[in-house]
Amino acid sequence: MIAKQLITDLASVVNTNNTGSDVLYFMDEDKLSYLPVVNQGNYLGLISEMHVFNLKDPDKPLVEQNIQYKKVYVNENQHIYDVIKTMSTEKIPLLPVLDEKGRYAGCISINTLIEHFGKFTAVNNPGAIILLELNQNDYVLSQIAQIVESHDAKILSLYVTSDKNSTKMEVTIKVSKMEIQPIIQAFNRYNYIIKATYTEDEEMYNDLRDRYDSLMNYLNI
Repeated sequence: MIAKQLITDLASVVNTNNTGSDVLYFMDEDKLSYLPVVNQGNYLGLISEMHVFNLKDPDKPLVEQNIQYKKVYVNENQHIYDVIKTMSTEKIPLLPVLDEKGRYAGCISINTLIEHFGKFTAVNNPGAIILLELNQNDYVLSQIAQIVESHDAKILSLYVTSDKNSTKMEVTIKVSKMEIQPIIQAFNRYNYIIKATYTEDEEMYNDLRDRYDSLMNYLNI
């Protein structure tokens, strides 16, 4: 999944002819603390509430103000992981996207990102989660996949977390089966350390899905 597939139409766009008061009005309408500043397709940067609050005269157009916009964006063909990294590092709820010509193409909101990331990580699919701990040198994806698939299951999603100060890593796997005891026994035979497992029955899965849907509805308010 790439950035241009995540663009939302929910955010207003302001230009330098707008005043600080205009910006605050649009922010209140969109329930956002940042908005993109765009002049005829040219992206200038993000303006924040703090930018506006620090203006000497919020009723003057932005073009007459001395504002250092936050110049952060991704290109439309960058991966969703790049989007997540940029939004996390910059601590912004809205990320502008530029097309191949460097012109403004739209924005990705944190709400949209969470919704798509839920699909990307198979959060809505029923199944069980297995958390493995192993040495980084022992990580062989093909072997992990073979163990899961040999028990008539599929890996729905997998991600790795590691600490730069440690040789250990954690591998979180979501599999397509809820009954995972045979898979756990197979991992034990291959001397994998299983730190935790999370299983769902159908009733629990439906409850978790309802909660996820409720979260999405709340974020879209």
